[in-house]
Amino acid sequence: METGMEQVNGIRMHYRRAGSGPPVVLLHGWPQTGHCWRKVVEPLAREYTVLVPDLRGYGLTDKPRDGYDKRTMAADVAALAGALGFDRVSVVGHDRGGRVGHRWALDRHDQVERLAVLDIIPTREMWRRLDSGVARAYWHWLFHLQPDLPERLAAQDVAGYLGYFFERWTHRRDRLEPEAIAEYVRAFSAPGALRAGFDDYRASFPTDAEHDDADADAGRRLTLPVLALWGEKGLLGTLPSAEIWREYADDVTAAAIADCGHFLPEEQPKAVVDQLRKFLAGE
Repeated sequence: METGMEQVNGIRMHYRRAGSGPPVVLLHGWPQTGHCWRKVVEPLAREYTVLVPDLRGYGLTDKPRDGYDKRTMAADVAALAGALGFDRVSVVGHDRGGRVGHRWALDRHDQVERLAVLDIIPTREMWRRLDSGVARAYWHWLFHLQPDLPERLAAQDVAGYLGYFFERWTHRRDRLEPEAIAEYVRAFSAPGALRAGFDDYRASFPTDAEHDDADADAGRRLTLPVLALWGEKGLLGTLPSAEIWREYADDVTAAAIADCGHFLPEEQPKAVVDQLRKFLAGE
C-alpha cells in the first residue's frame, strides 16, 4: 500500500492507496484514523482501487480551526478523489465517515455511484430519536458539543479517555489489538487532534442538523444504491436501522453483522468484506 499527501480544499490530506480497478473510498470515524481499514484494504484491493484518507482533523491530515461540517468534509474527500483522477467513486463510511459519505452523496450525487454506511443512522435521526436510551448510549455527542471542556479533561489521559470507548463499544475485544489502540492514542495525542475530533461533533449541531433538515424539507433523498450495516451487539442492533435508512434512501440493502459491536471493520472484517463485495458488484 502506498501513502501520499495531497493539497485539497485548503488543507493537506493524507491518504493510503492500494490495488487497481473501480475506485472505492473508505472513510473512518472517531476516535480512529484510516488505520481502521487495515483488515479490509487488502482483500478489496484485489478487485478495486482503494483510497483511504485521514479525514480533516484526523491522523496525518491538517487540523484547521474550521470546516468540520459534513458538507465541507465531504468536499475535502471529493476533491481528493478528483485530484487522484477519479470523477465517480463508491464510498464506504464507518461512524463519522458514514456521515461524511451521506452528505457527499446528497450534495454531489453525480460523483457517488454506491454508498455503504457502517453502524450509523442519519445524523438528523440521532437528534430526533434522542430519548433517554439513546442519550445514555451516546452521551458523548452532548459532551463533545461543549466548548473547550472536552479537550481540557481528555488531554489529561488520552489513552484512558479513548480506551473507555474501545472497551464499551467493542463486542469482540480480541479483534481490536493493543497495537491498533496504541496507534489511535498516538494519533489523538498530536497537537490539535483532540480539538479537531471534538469539532467534528460540534459541527453536528446546529450546522449539520440545519443542512439535514433543509434536505428533508425539500424532499431530497438518496437515489443511489445504499448498503447499511451495523453490529448486532451494538446500539444500532436495538434500533429499526433498516427502516430508518429507507426513510432517507430509495434503494437500501440492510444487514446486521453477527457477533459484532461498533467497530465492524476490525471486529468482523471478513463479514464486512463479503457484504461489500456483493454490494459493490451490484449483486
